[in-house]
Amino acid sequence: MTALLEVSGVSVTFDGFRAINNLSFSIGDAELRAIIGPNGAGKTTFMDIVTGKTRPDQGSVTFGERSVSLLSMNEAQIAREGVGRKFQRPTVFEDQTVEANLILALKAPRSPWRVLLWKPQASDLDRVRALADEVGLADHLQRKSGELSHGQKQWLEIAMLLAQEPRLLLVDEPAAGMTPAEREQTTTLLVSLAKTRAVVVVEHDMEFVRRLKCRVTVLHEGSVLAEGSLDHVTRDPQVISVYLGRG
Repeated sequence: MTALLEVSGVSVTFDGFRAINNLSFSIGDAELRAIIGPNGAGKTTFMDIVTGKTRPDQGSVTFGERSVSLLSMNEAQIAREGVGRKFQRPTVFEDQTVEANLILALKAPRSPWRVLLWKPQASDLDRVRALADEVGLADHLQRKSGELSHGQKQWLEIAMLLAQEPRLLLVDEPAAGMTPAEREQTTTLLVSLAKTRAVVVVEHDMEFVRRLKCRVTVLHEGSVLAEGSLDHVTRDPQVISVYLGRG
Protein backbone atom coordinates (compact mmCIF):
# COMPACT_ATOMS: atom_id res chain seq x y z
CA MET A 1 0.00 0.00 0.00
CA THR A 2 1.36 3.39 -0.99
CA ALA A 3 1.63 5.83 1.90
CA LEU A 4 -0.50 8.97 1.74
CA LEU A 5 1.28 10.44 4.77
CA GLU A 6 4.90 9.62 5.55
CA VAL A 7 6.49 10.90 8.77
CA SER A 8 10.17 10.00 8.87
CA GLY A 9 12.74 10.54 11.63
CA VAL A 10 10.90 13.47 13.17
CA SER A 11 12.03 14.97 16.47
CA VAL A 12 10.98 18.12 18.32
CA THR A 13 12.11 19.51 21.66
CA PHE A 14 10.31 22.06 23.85
CA ASP A 15 12.41 23.71 26.58
CA GLY A 16 14.68 20.70 26.85
CA PHE A 17 11.80 18.16 26.77
CA ARG A 18 11.86 15.91 23.72
CA ALA A 19 8.15 15.66 22.85
CA ILE A 20 8.74 13.71 19.62
CA ASN A 21 11.75 11.43 19.38
CA ASN A 22 12.78 10.11 15.97
CA LEU A 23 9.15 9.35 15.09
CA SER A 24 8.47 7.43 11.89
CA PHE A 25 4.87 6.73 10.91
CA SER A 26 2.92 6.21 7.70
CA ILE A 27 -0.73 5.87 6.75
CA GLY A 28 -2.23 4.61 3.51
CA ASP A 29 -4.59 6.33 1.11
CA ALA A 30 -7.85 4.89 2.47
CA GLU A 31 -7.04 3.63 5.92
CA LEU A 32 -8.44 3.97 9.43
CA ARG A 33 -5.78 4.19 12.14
CA ALA A 34 -6.04 4.70 15.88
CA ILE A 35 -3.25 6.32 17.90
CA ILE A 36 -3.14 5.58 21.61
CA GLY A 37 -0.65 6.15 24.41
CA PRO A 38 -0.25 7.71 27.85
CA ASN A 39 -0.49 11.46 28.43
CA GLY A 40 2.68 13.14 27.20
CA ALA A 41 3.35 10.40 24.63
CA GLY A 42 3.38 12.92 21.78
CA LYS A 43 -0.05 12.33 20.25
CA THR A 44 -1.10 15.99 20.10
CA THR A 45 2.36 17.15 19.06
CA PHE A 46 2.28 14.63 16.21
CA MET A 47 -0.96 16.21 14.94
CA ASP A 48 0.47 19.69 15.45
CA ILE A 49 3.45 18.79 13.24
CA VAL A 50 1.35 17.26 10.46
CA THR A 51 -0.95 20.31 10.36
CA GLY A 52 1.86 22.88 10.47
CA LYS A 53 1.21 24.21 13.96
CA THR A 54 4.59 22.98 15.21
CA ARG A 55 7.87 22.79 13.29
CA PRO A 56 10.07 19.78 14.07
CA ASP A 57 13.80 20.12 14.73
CA GLN A 58 14.56 17.35 12.26
CA GLY A 59 12.95 14.78 9.98
CA SER A 60 10.52 14.91 7.07
CA VAL A 61 6.74 14.87 6.60
CA THR A 62 5.51 14.14 3.07
CA PHE A 63 2.00 13.87 1.68
CA GLY A 64 0.28 12.56 -1.44
CA GLU A 65 1.46 10.82 -4.60
CA ARG A 66 3.98 13.58 -5.30
CA SER A 67 5.38 13.31 -1.76
CA VAL A 68 5.16 17.06 -1.21
CA SER A 69 6.80 18.30 1.97
CA LEU A 70 4.28 19.57 4.50
CA LEU A 71 7.13 21.17 6.44
CA SER A 72 7.52 23.79 3.69
CA MET A 73 3.88 24.89 4.08
CA ASN A 74 1.92 26.95 6.60
CA GLU A 75 -1.29 25.73 8.26
CA ALA A 76 -3.62 27.15 5.59
CA GLN A 77 -1.57 25.66 2.75
CA ILE A 78 -1.57 22.24 4.45
CA ALA A 79 -5.37 22.42 4.84
CA ARG A 80 -5.71 23.25 1.14
CA GLU A 81 -3.42 20.36 0.28
CA GLY A 82 -5.99 18.03 1.85
CA VAL A 83 -5.27 17.64 5.57
CA GLY A 84 -8.22 18.27 7.91
CA ARG A 85 -8.10 18.31 11.71
CA LYS A 86 -10.95 17.85 14.13
CA PHE A 87 -10.16 19.09 17.64
CA GLN A 88 -11.64 17.50 20.77
CA ARG A 89 -13.95 20.44 21.52
CA PRO A 90 -16.32 21.19 18.63
CA THR A 91 -16.02 24.69 17.16
CA VAL A 92 -19.18 25.48 15.22
CA PHE A 93 -21.04 28.75 14.77
CA GLU A 94 -23.74 28.16 17.39
CA ASP A 95 -25.99 31.07 16.35
CA GLN A 96 -26.11 29.78 12.76
CA THR A 97 -28.13 26.86 11.43
CA VAL A 98 -26.53 23.56 10.53
CA GLU A 99 -27.09 24.47 6.87
CA ALA A 100 -25.39 27.86 7.27
CA ASN A 101 -22.38 26.27 8.98
CA LEU A 102 -21.96 23.85 6.10
CA ILE A 103 -22.39 26.56 3.46
CA LEU A 104 -19.63 28.57 5.17
CA ALA A 105 -17.37 25.52 5.10
CA LEU A 106 -17.80 24.66 1.40
CA LYS A 107 -14.62 24.53 -0.62
CA ALA A 108 -15.53 27.36 -2.98
CA PRO A 109 -13.09 29.60 -4.87
CA ARG A 110 -13.91 32.74 -2.92
CA SER A 111 -11.47 35.61 -2.62
CA PRO A 112 -11.89 37.66 0.59
CA TRP A 113 -13.59 40.63 -1.07
CA ARG A 114 -16.05 38.38 -2.92
CA VAL A 115 -17.14 36.47 0.18
CA LEU A 116 -19.86 39.00 1.06
CA LEU A 117 -21.32 38.85 -2.44
CA TRP A 118 -21.14 35.06 -2.78
CA LYS A 119 -24.45 33.21 -2.99
CA PRO A 120 -24.68 29.43 -2.85
CA GLN A 121 -25.85 27.77 -6.05
CA ALA A 122 -28.25 24.82 -6.27
CA SER A 123 -25.23 22.50 -6.56
CA ASP A 124 -23.83 23.95 -3.32
CA LEU A 125 -27.10 23.28 -1.49
CA ASP A 126 -27.15 19.73 -2.88
CA ARG A 127 -23.64 19.25 -1.52
CA VAL A 128 -24.71 20.61 1.89
CA ARG A 129 -27.62 18.16 2.03
CA ALA A 130 -25.32 15.29 1.05
CA LEU A 131 -22.82 16.23 3.77
CA ALA A 132 -25.56 16.48 6.39
CA ASP A 133 -26.91 13.10 5.33
CA GLU A 134 -23.45 11.54 5.50
CA VAL A 135 -23.02 12.51 9.18
CA GLY A 136 -26.61 11.85 10.26
CA LEU A 137 -27.85 15.47 10.38
CA ALA A 138 -30.14 15.50 7.34
CA ASP A 139 -33.18 16.21 9.55
CA HIS A 140 -31.44 19.05 11.42
CA LEU A 141 -30.40 21.43 8.63
CA GLN A 142 -32.62 24.28 9.85
CA ARG A 143 -31.78 23.90 13.53
CA LYS A 144 -29.43 26.33 15.19
CA SER A 145 -26.15 24.57 15.87
CA GLY A 146 -26.25 25.65 19.53
CA GLU A 147 -29.33 23.46 20.01
CA LEU A 148 -27.55 20.30 18.92
CA SER A 149 -26.34 17.67 21.38
CA HIS A 150 -22.60 17.36 22.00
CA GLY A 151 -22.37 14.39 19.65
CA GLN A 152 -24.32 16.16 16.91
CA LYS A 153 -22.00 19.17 17.15
CA GLN A 154 -19.07 16.80 16.68
CA TRP A 155 -20.70 15.35 13.56
CA LEU A 156 -21.39 18.83 12.22
CA GLU A 157 -17.75 19.76 12.63
CA ILE A 158 -16.71 16.58 10.83
CA ALA A 159 -19.12 17.50 8.01
CA MET A 160 -17.60 21.01 7.89
CA LEU A 161 -14.17 19.42 7.47
CA LEU A 162 -15.53 17.08 4.78
CA ALA A 163 -16.78 20.14 2.91
CA GLN A 164 -13.11 21.00 2.37
CA GLU A 165 -12.64 17.60 0.67
CA PRO A 166 -9.68 16.42 2.78
CA ARG A 167 -7.74 13.30 1.86
CA LEU A 168 -6.53 12.90 5.45
CA LEU A 169 -8.70 13.51 8.50
CA LEU A 170 -7.10 13.81 11.96
CA VAL A 171 -9.72 13.35 14.69
CA ASP A 172 -8.95 14.03 18.37
CA GLU A 173 -10.87 11.97 20.97
CA PRO A 174 -14.20 11.85 19.13
CA ALA A 175 -15.89 9.62 21.73
CA ALA A 176 -15.35 11.99 24.68
CA GLY A 177 -18.62 13.19 26.21
CA MET A 178 -20.88 11.21 23.88
CA THR A 179 -23.84 9.04 24.78
CA PRO A 180 -23.55 5.30 23.98
CA ALA A 181 -25.82 5.76 20.93
CA GLU A 182 -23.75 8.70 19.68
CA ARG A 183 -20.54 6.73 20.15
CA GLU A 184 -21.95 3.87 18.12
CA GLN A 185 -22.99 6.23 15.31
CA THR A 186 -19.56 7.91 15.42
CA THR A 187 -17.88 4.52 15.05
CA THR A 188 -19.99 3.78 11.98
CA LEU A 189 -19.26 7.23 10.53
CA LEU A 190 -15.48 7.01 10.94
CA VAL A 191 -15.33 3.49 9.48
CA SER A 192 -17.38 4.71 6.51
CA LEU A 193 -15.23 7.82 5.98
CA ALA A 194 -12.05 5.72 5.91
CA LYS A 195 -13.28 3.88 2.80
CA THR A 196 -12.53 6.94 0.68
CA ARG A 197 -9.86 8.83 2.66
CA ALA A 198 -7.32 8.30 5.42
CA VAL A 199 -8.66 8.79 8.95
CA VAL A 200 -6.40 8.98 12.02
CA VAL A 201 -8.17 8.83 15.39
CA VAL A 202 -6.38 9.82 18.62
CA GLU A 203 -8.31 8.22 21.45
CA HIS A 204 -7.99 7.17 25.11
CA ASP A 205 -11.15 5.05 25.21
CA MET A 206 -10.08 1.47 24.55
CA GLU A 207 -13.61 0.20 24.03
CA PHE A 208 -14.15 2.81 21.32
CA VAL A 209 -10.84 1.87 19.67
CA ARG A 210 -11.84 -1.80 19.76
CA ARG A 211 -15.05 -1.02 17.87
CA LEU A 212 -13.09 0.70 15.11
CA LYS A 213 -11.42 -2.65 14.29
CA CYS A 214 -8.42 -0.94 12.76
CA ARG A 215 -4.64 -0.91 13.00
CA VAL A 216 -3.40 0.73 16.20
CA THR A 217 -0.20 2.71 16.78
CA VAL A 218 0.99 3.10 20.38
CA LEU A 219 3.13 6.15 21.10
CA HIS A 220 5.39 6.46 24.14
CA GLU A 221 7.88 9.24 24.86
CA GLY A 222 7.47 10.60 21.36
CA SER A 223 8.09 7.47 19.30
CA VAL A 224 6.26 4.33 18.18
CA LEU A 225 6.25 1.68 20.91
CA ALA A 226 4.07 -0.90 19.16
CA GLU A 227 1.83 -1.26 16.13
CA GLY A 228 -0.76 -3.76 14.99
CA SER A 229 -4.26 -4.87 15.91
CA LEU A 230 -5.60 -3.77 19.29
CA ASP A 231 -5.36 -7.34 20.57
CA HIS A 232 -1.73 -7.50 19.42
CA VAL A 233 -0.61 -4.23 21.03
CA THR A 234 -2.52 -4.78 24.29
CA ARG A 235 -0.65 -8.08 24.76
CA ASP A 236 2.71 -6.36 24.29
CA PRO A 237 4.56 -6.38 27.66
CA GLN A 238 6.02 -2.89 27.05
CA VAL A 239 2.58 -1.45 26.28
CA ILE A 240 1.14 -3.06 29.41
CA SER A 241 4.03 -1.63 31.46
CA VAL A 242 3.93 1.98 30.27
CA TYR A 243 0.25 2.43 29.47
CA LEU A 244 -2.31 -0.25 30.24
CA GLY A 245 -0.89 -1.13 33.63
CA ARG A 246 -1.45 2.41 34.91
CA GLY A 247 -4.37 3.08 37.22
